[in-house]
Amino acid sequence: MDNLEEKILNVIKQYELIKYGDTIVVGVSGGPDSMTLLNVLYSLKDKLGIHLAVAHINHMIREEADDDSEYVKAYCKKYNIDFYVKKVDVTKISQEEKKSTELVGRNMRYMFFDEVAQKVNANKIATAHTANDNAETVLMNLMRGSGTTGLKGIEKVRDNKFIRPLLTCTRREIEQYCQEKQLHPRYDKTNKENIYTRNKIRNILIPSIEKEFNPNIVETLNRLSQIMQDDEEFFHKIVEKEFENIQIAGDNLDEKAVIEEQGNGYSKNIILNLKKFRELDNVIKSRMILYTINKLLGTTQGIEKVHIDDIIKLCDNHVGNKYLIPRKNLKVYVKKGKIFFMGRT
Repeated sequence: MDNLEEKILNVIKQYELIKYGDTIVVGVSGGPDSMTLLNVLYSLKDKLGIHLAVAHINHMIREEADDDSEYVKAYCKKYNIDFYVKKVDVTKISQEEKKSTELVGRNMRYMFFDEVAQKVNANKIATAHTANDNAETVLMNLMRGSGTTGLKGIEKVRDNKFIRPLLTCTRREIEQYCQEKQLHPRYDKTNKENIYTRNKIRNILIPSIEKEFNPNIVETLNRLSQIMQDDEEFFHKIVEKEFENIQIAGDNLDEKAVIEEQGNGYSKNIILNLKKFRELDNVIKSRMILYTINKLLGTTQGIEKVHIDDIIKLCDNHVGNKYLIPRKNLKVYVKKGKIFFMGRT
């Protein structure tokens, strides 16, 4: 077995990314990272007892995009792998939605991956994120002023569905593997254009740090990422336990009256015991707020540190009936020793 394949197999086993009998949708662009992922999983498929399907999305941004699609299609045909392709005009959608092409492209990819997963009854979706991608993400989040959640970077497994088997592999190792296996992957020339923040980090910042300060900065940032992931996992267990202790069922007449009075248009709610919440350490309070919002809305997107601090102040300095609306689909209301988190879809 090839050294890189053995390394990836060890990661799969260590983090239980794949179980025998899994059906996996592999997101494949045709670039070195995704072709390495596909080739490795295909090489290991009998050993792992898995079925593969490939999802390829054509963003219609580059002239070479159709050739990329044909390249991935030909690989799948050669090895008899189920192949699904979709063309999406990302530039047009980004203009209509007034969002970056990066964000729209990402959203379209994951929507298509889910679509293919449903079609083939897959329980896992594999993406080709690498150690370099993770290092870039950690640096990007650090510069944005992210907390420890951002510093944990890309997780090897998310929602028990998305897996990243290449996350310990560097770009250098992947390039070498492609050469050895004669994969002849496609190259996206826009990765060299320093328009986007990630490209600037990849092409300017990291090479500069490697040259002037730390030649092993990618490995260093990945170690930091793993430490943060371990810490977050520990805190998550504490918060889960505390949540069970301070959550209130919400079937009291007073509680129903408050929800009826303040929750107009807010169809979901979670109620916490104010006194017990105030007894928590601040580091747990912050995480409890994020945990509760995520449980209520399924996401914490748009919730920033300033919102968390305001909610803690609201709960600590409670005088009379007060509320906050951190975002349009969330209202936090404090009354009669209770914290009402109200959400709407």
